[in-house]
Amino acid sequence: MNMEKNRVKLNIAGVDYTIVTDDSPEYTMELGADLDEKIRRALKENSYLSVTQAAVLAALEYADSYKKSEESADNLRSQIRGYVEDYNRAKLETEVARKEVERLNRENQDLRVKLTGGMKK
Repeated sequence: MNMEKNRVKLNIAGVDYTIVTDDSPEYTMELGADLDEKIRRALKENSYLSVTQAAVLAALEYADSYKKSEESADNLRSQIRGYVEDYNRAKLETEVARKEVERLNRENQDLRVKLTGGMKK
């Protein structure tokens, strides 16, 4: 399956870039705008930084966010596994309890039959 590539023109820190991507132009432009804003903010906060240094700081910010998101996703996956295990355990316990109720109902019915049979004699 051959997906059409999108060519997107971005301006980041005053430099034009043409990006070829599978992602939508809107998404790519949003990423470019976010990166441009991070770099410009870093340059504004510290006028001694070069654009390259500001870009490295922006990259570190993105890497930090990515790593924390991955850890959060791992924690959520672990919680979900726990919930699935709890569900399966509860389902098994419910089935065992249902069978015990059926057994007790049969036993109760048998006792009733014996009682009524014994009274008739």
